[in-house]
Amino acid sequence: MDTVSLANHFLIAMPAMADPNFSRTLTYICEHNADGAIGIIVNRPMDMSLAGLFDRVSIPLENEQTEARFAGLPVYFGGPVQTDRGFVLHRPAGHWQSSLSVSDDIALTSSRDILQSMGSTGEPAEVLVSLGYAGWTAGQLEWELSQNAWLTVAAEAGIIFDMPAEERLPAAMQLLGIDFANLSEVAGHA
Repeated sequence: MDTVSLANHFLIAMPAMADPNFSRTLTYICEHNADGAIGIIVNRPMDMSLAGLFDRVSIPLENEQTEARFAGLPVYFGGPVQTDRGFVLHRPAGHWQSSLSVSDDIALTSSRDILQSMGSTGEPAEVLVSLGYAGWTAGQLEWELSQNAWLTVAAEAGIIFDMPAEERLPAAMQLLGIDFANLSEVAGHA
């Protein structure tokens, strides 16, 4: 059976999601194939700014432009896997040492060179930096979908890069024509 890839889609956690890591989350799927899936939670800012992260990894924000662009942005809880590693979801994709191309213009990069570029040149300008990611083993995401744990919808980059974190989940729901406040705790029962 061929897996239909959900890369470049959002996963919207259903209200009954029991796992506290994913309750009320919006996850952007970066890779999905027969081996499993990788995603980044895009609406869980942590109590850490990019200035703090850059300081922690000894990369300077070298000028007023890079300081103004990035210093106050939050670092996100990207998921419960490898929470000690940084991941940069960014647009445009560019060319970095360790990147996973998600779409024509979006990539997920885990190499230090992208942080160095952000600190010196301010590029790429559109970023979401996370610690950790969400991962699923082969068949796990498909099983969770069959259990109504998630809704899926084709992603819109503007929701990730142009909206505040708290508006992302409701905006993704609107893509489906659903108001999150009206989503029932129990799916499939009238």
